[in-house]
Amino acid sequence: MSSTSAPFGLRPAFFPTGLERAQVLAGGIPSGYSSNILKGQPVKYVAGTGQIQPVTGTEAFSGSFQGVEFTDTTGRRRVSNYWPASTTTFSGTTTNAYFYNDQQIIYEIQADGSIAQTQIGGEFNFSNLTAGSTVTGLSQCTLGASTQVTAGSGQGQLRVVDLAQNVDNAWGDAYTVVRVQVVNTQFVAPSVSI
Repeated sequence: MSSTSAPFGLRPAFFPTGLERAQVLAGGIPSGYSSNILKGQPVKYVAGTGQIQPVTGTEAFSGSFQGVEFTDTTGRRRVSNYWPASTTTFSGTTTNAYFYNDQQIIYEIQADGSIAQTQIGGEFNFSNLTAGSTVTGLSQCTLGASTQVTAGSGQGQLRVVDLAQNVDNAWGDAYTVVRVQVVNTQFVAPSVSI
């Protein structure tokens, strides 16, 4: 798998704090919101609105989008693993956004290049943030292999903590799948890189 580019976004691997469920944020996406939000895409809280939207750069974020429940303009309740851009919801109804935001979650993500074991503890940023499929509803964002932040020059969005334990995945592969934790979070003060 890690010799082929087949990204899947930010996928929860395990929860050190115990069994987790995605948070449900009532009114989490406004009717008519103009961008797709795909399952596995990193999301952030929007200041002053109490809603979420996709991360667009190297800013702090909250977690990984997992799906949405809304009522369409015909009055039919819909459940989807992604938010279709510019969807208008039925007047007076609530859109429920589901996402993980526990900062202790260990995620898996495919890098857009090779990652070596010596890079454990290194901080990286996302790449291909808006890539994905509206057919499957899955994000194809990746960890930017060339975006490693050097000590003292800022903070990355993710810290590599391990190799994903998948068949045909090894350190140094062309598109290494790694395990990561959120380090540039909206909820906790910046941490120090190892």
